[in-house]
Amino acid sequence: MRPTQIDPADYAELLAAKASQIADSFAGLTPPKLEIFPSPTLYYRQRAEFRVWHAGDDLYHIMFDQQTKQKYRVDHYPPGSELINAVMTDLVALLKNNEIARKKLFQIDYLSCLSQQIVVTLLYHKPLCDEWMAAIQTILQVLRDKYDIHLIGRAKKQKVVLDQDFVVESLDINQRQYHFKQIENSFTQPNAAVNCSMIEWALDCTENASGDLLELYCGAGNFTLPLAQNFRRVLATEISKPSVAAAQFNIDINQIENVTILRMSSEEFTQAMNKVRSFTRLQDIDLDGFDCHTIFVDPPRAGLDQDTVKLVSQYQHILYISCNPETLKDNLDTLCQTHDIKRFAMFDQFPYTHHAECGVLLQKR
Repeated sequence: MRPTQIDPADYAELLAAKASQIADSFAGLTPPKLEIFPSPTLYYRQRAEFRVWHAGDDLYHIMFDQQTKQKYRVDHYPPGSELINAVMTDLVALLKNNEIARKKLFQIDYLSCLSQQIVVTLLYHKPLCDEWMAAIQTILQVLRDKYDIHLIGRAKKQKVVLDQDFVVESLDINQRQYHFKQIENSFTQPNAAVNCSMIEWALDCTENASGDLLELYCGAGNFTLPLAQNFRRVLATEISKPSVAAAQFNIDINQIENVTILRMSSEEFTQAMNKVRSFTRLQDIDLDGFDCHTIFVDPPRAGLDQDTVKLVSQYQHILYISCNPETLKDNLDTLCQTHDIKRFAMFDQFPYTHHAECGVLLQKR
């Protein structure tokens, strides 16, 4: 199904089928009843990427059909936020009539948020010169009459930022508002409404937790900062420099005082915990001073490597968010040798597709 052809009338049936498939896939691990968290049926994605097609004087967004690989025109994008839909219409109209700004443009990326800020990245097959900057400034001035918007130009070995390359998202989590700096070209949760459901579910799972929390793959602190209220302290790791910087920014603007962020991969942290290697970046951190009974992981699609699975299995409580049910199942085949599944959830981050986000709470026997 093309994203431009989704029909909200189909959503309930598609969600039920997806949930049934997930429940059947994990039935051998005897989890509790699957908790299902639906998505809004339209305008749910805060990110979108389009190629750009030049046809004489015309200019428009295109996508490619996954089956036929044929391009098709996109003037309206129902999965995208209402802000993305509005901006993409106005931006193309302005680019179309500006020869300097449109020349060699081949892709446009959008990052919006619920706080109605948006960053748009224009990708080119040409160097970005002063003449281009002047043309884009003219376009930006017009757009800012209607939108809280920032533009970025990218070309080979070039990134030109007009003011800033991020938005600041505001999420209402259990009647408390959190603010998150989200950087262009870095990972963010695409479906903001479902993201709120995920965070609130994680908070519910850890409501009566004790001691400290260890989190691997913390990103910019999307789960880290809300979860901090349920623990004495939080020790979180992340490998990406921009994400670590954003996480520190987010700690400050949310006035969270019990979170420590380490710039380390999960593999490196496992080595540090097992005393295999020492790291200068840990010289001021007393890892043994943390009393972590709970570990939270939200790994990439590849899941947890075997060494990290062994580390994770040492904790009394494991909270695992996964964007890939197949690698989650592989990891659970090992973890369920020592732990029982206490909560099992599916979050429909990607409606109208076969993709599903899952959440599992495990407790050591």
